[in-house]
Amino acid sequence: MAEAGNQANQPFGFEPYRADENEEYMNERQEAHFHTILQAWKQSLIDEVDRTVHHMQDDAMNFPDPNDRATQESEFSLELRTRDRERKLIKKIDEAFDRLDNHDYGYCEACGVEIGIRRLEARPTATLCIDCKTLDEIREKQRG
Repeated sequence: MAEAGNQANQPFGFEPYRADENEEYMNERQEAHFHTILQAWKQSLIDEVDRTVHHMQDDAMNFPDPNDRATQESEFSLELRTRDRERKLIKKIDEAFDRLDNHDYGYCEACGVEIGIRRLEARPTATLCIDCKTLDEIREKQRG
């Protein structure tokens, strides 16, 4: 039972990566693991876009009541904003695929250290190690 609950917390139900003793960081097996996660995530986002398009086509009505029309436009606007965020996320996923292809995936863009398997499983598009990300967020807060 605990395993099923644990699996639900993982992206798309994937099992957490289990490294062998003395395994080299970001070897082919690890890269394949993250490629699979990224591909599933991207496909899920693409499927959502398709659902949105069909929903908007099927549900687009010309309501005679201005309140009903405004409600529908508001719902569509919210959905489109969500899809726009997902479009940007797809771009980040594609950039992660490029890093995988170049064998740069999993290393901090700022300092070059290993980002870490668990952090990447939590956020597969991460480009900064936890220390650099924390500093980045502190600087952002200070800027307002």
